[in-house]
Amino acid sequence: MAKSPRTARIAEADSVVVIGLGRFGTALALELMAAGTEVLGIDVSEEIVQSLNGRLTQVVRTDSTNEEALQQLAVHEFDRAVVAIGSDIQASILTTSLLLRFGIPNIWAKAVTDAHGQIFDQLGVQHVIYPEKDMGRRVAHLVRGAALDYIEVDKDFAIVKTSPNSLVRDIRLGDTTIRATYGVTVLAYKRGDENWRNTDLDTVLRDGDVMLVAGPTARAEAFGQLQ
Repeated sequence: MAKSPRTARIAEADSVVVIGLGRFGTALALELMAAGTEVLGIDVSEEIVQSLNGRLTQVVRTDSTNEEALQQLAVHEFDRAVVAIGSDIQASILTTSLLLRFGIPNIWAKAVTDAHGQIFDQLGVQHVIYPEKDMGRRVAHLVRGAALDYIEVDKDFAIVKTSPNSLVRDIRLGDTTIRATYGVTVLAYKRGDENWRNTDLDTVLRDGDVMLVAGPTARAEAFGQLQ
C-alpha cells in the first residue's frame, strides 16, 4: 500500500503520532489538537477510531505492532511519538520497540506498572510516564495539605499553589527571609480576576491573593501549610 500523502504532510508539520487512544491517549491527543499541533492517532478499536474521526488531523485503525503498517502510515517520519497503550503491555512494548528501531528522537511511553516502566528504561525510552501513579501522588499531596494545587517538577522539587501566609502577607518580599529560612521562592501571584504576575523584591502579597511557591518538595509543601 502506498504511503498516504496526507500522513506524509502531517509528519512534516508540527505534529505528533499518538498510539493508543484510550482515556489517557484521547485526552492527550485532543489537548495537542487544541494547542495547534497536528495529530495522527492510531488504535486497534474501530469504535474508538470512528468516535475520533474529524476530531484529530487523521485517525487510523491499525495494529501498531505491525512494522509494515506503521511504515505505510509514515510513522517513521515523525520526530515525536506517544505510546499510550495501557491495556496490552505486550503491544505497548512491541510498539515502542518499533518506534525506537525507526529512530524517532522523542518518544513518550505510558507505563502502567513499575516493571513496565523498567522495561522501557532498559530499551532506552527517553520519557517514561506513569499517569495514574503521578496523579495519585499529586492528589495525596492536596488531600493532606493546604495547597490549592501541586506540581512535582522533579523527584524532589515542586511548585505549590497556595494562599499567602503571615510570613509574606502585607510584607515586601525583599524584606522577608523565606528563601534563607525555608529554602523556598515565591515565583508568581494572582489577585482577584487579574492575570498571574511574576514577583519581584517589591511585591507585597495581600489577603485573598494566590501565590506559587517553588522549592524542594517537603519544604515547599510545609511552607504552603503555614498560616
